[in-house]
Amino acid sequence: MELLARIMRLIRANINSLIGRAEDPEKILEQAVADMQEELVQMRQAVAQAIATQKRTERQASQAESNASEWQRRAQLALNKGDESLAREALVRKKSYQETATGLRNQLNHQNQVVEDLKKKLRTLENKISEAKTKKDMYIARARSAKASEQLNQMLNRNQTGSALEAFERMEEQVMELEARSEAIEEMGGDQLEKQFSALESSDVDDELAAMKAQMSGNSPQQLSGSSQGSDDKDIEAELKQMRTSSEEKEKEG
Repeated sequence: MELLARIMRLIRANINSLIGRAEDPEKILEQAVADMQEELVQMRQAVAQAIATQKRTERQASQAESNASEWQRRAQLALNKGDESLAREALVRKKSYQETATGLRNQLNHQNQVVEDLKKKLRTLENKISEAKTKKDMYIARARSAKASEQLNQMLNRNQTGSALEAFERMEEQVMELEARSEAIEEMGGDQLEKQFSALESSDVDDELAAMKAQMSGNSPQQLSGSSQGSDDKDIEAELKQMRTSSEEKEKEG
């Protein structure tokens, strides 16, 4: 029996857990406020009915008091006319209406208290509904925020999202590598250009130096170059001539 009771408790706990998870806070709060609104409508109807009964009782009591006064006047009239028997009957009627009026007044006092109690309960219910609506909006906003946060966390915890983030990280590394290679190529190309411009600048210096020499000697740079070449040829010819002369003298001695 104890085991069966434990199993039943476990089953009920699981069912309550499933129901709790299946409940939508927004729908529950909306339904709760709707139920309170319906109760408010019923309460207002009850107050209206009580007020209507109160007014009807008030009219009946006033009418009974008016009838009692009327029979009091008739009794006095009959007595003045000397008809004591008729006066007595009128007083009997007057007493009946007076008793009815008294009973209605007592009932009216009770009804007045009932109406006041109902009005107080109506105001209390209206205040509760107003407070419930405010809380409902707040709780619904919190529930939506919590649901959105839960969905976001679930998305972040999925493997697909993790793979996507890893892909972004890989792409970032590749882009950084490409940027580094581009910068290296740009630096290398910059060095080569510097060398080419340095060579050009060196050539300009040589030309300028030749021009300065030509200006000093009164010749153009091309003339200086040609004069230098002719001087070299004369030296070579003289040296060859000397070598031939020396060779002929050795042959004669031999």
